[in-house]
Amino acid sequence: MNNMLLVFLGGGIGSVLRYFISKIFNSYFQNFFLGTFLVNIIGCLLIGIVLGISFKNNLLSQNHTLLLTTGFCGGFTTFSTFAFESHSIIKSGDFLFFTLYTLLSFAIGLLAIALGLWLTKL
Repeated sequence: MNNMLLVFLGGGIGSVLRYFISKIFNSYFQNFFLGTFLVNIIGCLLIGIVLGISFKNNLLSQNHTLLLTTGFCGGFTTFSTFAFESHSIIKSGDFLFFTLYTLLSFAIGLLAIALGLWLTKL
């Protein structure tokens, strides 16, 4: 029960923060959801840092790791939103933005996780 509460709390905080970031940044470009893109990249970096710290020297308890990764990062990142917005871009016929949005999200997301893990090795 304690684990579910941690995930619930972290997910709620992450979801609210995602909402605000998307609200602010998604209106900058037509057909490129900058807020969702930023949230996914920041979430990848954060999960890399948290797991790196957790794996490296056990500075975080299992509860802290659960709260921050499954809870916060799970609520904060938006893959289902990303998929829906990608579908919307395809429907609009803007294949250049679709390609750019998709490739940048995956490539920079993977790099952000690697950076987070690398930063915790310093």
